[in-house]
Amino acid sequence: MPEIENMLVEQQKNTPTSTVGRGKAITLTSTPPTNHWTDGNVMLCLGDSLDHYKNWSVPNVIVSDGAYGILGFEGDTSDHSDLPSWYEPHVRAWSEQATAQTTLWFWNSEIGWAVVHPVLERYGWRYVNANVWNKGKAHVAGNVNTAKIRRFPVVTEMCVQYVFEPRIDNLTLQRWLYREWKRSGLAMRKANEACGVVDAATRKYFDQGHLWYYPPPEMFVKIAQYANDHGMPEGRPYFSKNGIRPMSLEEWAAMRSTFNCPMGVNNVWERNPLKGQERIKVSGLNGKAAHLNQKPLDLMRMIIEASSDEGDVVWEPFGGLFSASKAAKLIGRKAFAGEIDPTYFQIGLNRFQNNELF
Repeated sequence: MPEIENMLVEQQKNTPTSTVGRGKAITLTSTPPTNHWTDGNVMLCLGDSLDHYKNWSVPNVIVSDGAYGILGFEGDTSDHSDLPSWYEPHVRAWSEQATAQTTLWFWNSEIGWAVVHPVLERYGWRYVNANVWNKGKAHVAGNVNTAKIRRFPVVTEMCVQYVFEPRIDNLTLQRWLYREWKRSGLAMRKANEACGVVDAATRKYFDQGHLWYYPPPEMFVKIAQYANDHGMPEGRPYFSKNGIRPMSLEEWAAMRSTFNCPMGVNNVWERNPLKGQERIKVSGLNGKAAHLNQKPLDLMRMIIEASSDEGDVVWEPFGGLFSASKAAKLIGRKAFAGEIDPTYFQIGLNRFQNNELF
């Protein structure tokens, strides 16, 4: 009956998922010596990152490794359905601070990423690529009852790349470029003449579908110059952000985030689970791993290095053991991180105060 169906739907909506975690592997009885630590290049904050974003420098890179909806920590949700509301205030805050040069790396499970993706899109984050960390068979070591779970064992995590979508006159760059050229009154084929190509300009730079290419800065300057030299005089300046002059090569270059792909790397990262020295443990506690979802420094270093330059700023909103911040420091970036759990904060802080290699 429709009435019963509506009641069930309403009941489901109003029943929040549990945020009572399954417990950490380690809980320290001591309290952190400080709730704020910095060495001038790295800043670690104890507490909710929502309270700290306003004090952090503008990010070039954001590495998000928060709730997965699997009760991985106290405060995580018991399933994926509540992840959108868990992430939304953070995504809103990221968008308020991000620029056209900001890249987001969003770590999660497949379903976790899927349900948060619409939130990211709504706040201006453009999907670029989904990358898969394949931990291999060693991750399960055959200790999975597939007859019971009735699926293939999971040995992967997702790390999805987004960039913050810049807008001019509330238009994406793709739409704005097209509008400006049309506004000049010039035929579309003249863009090829402007760039000195046969047909690449109209086919790539002014395409309005998924085949659109961002014009390299040197090509943008040629397009803007041609439009202002030959376009209708009454509409000048064309390709201007301030209405006074066309954008310069440097200004256009700043409308795109950094990305340098390491040679031979694709979107499947074959990397065994952490083991040995690289797995952070606390002495005197039977060799237990300090964090169940610690990320490899080499993967963190790879994504940060690919999407930033030396001296750039990295945010790690859900610090855990601060692996992204550790990787950022090793390669000459500045890092700002927050962690709400005192145990994780203390152990992560030790990595910096003791100059640990891992």
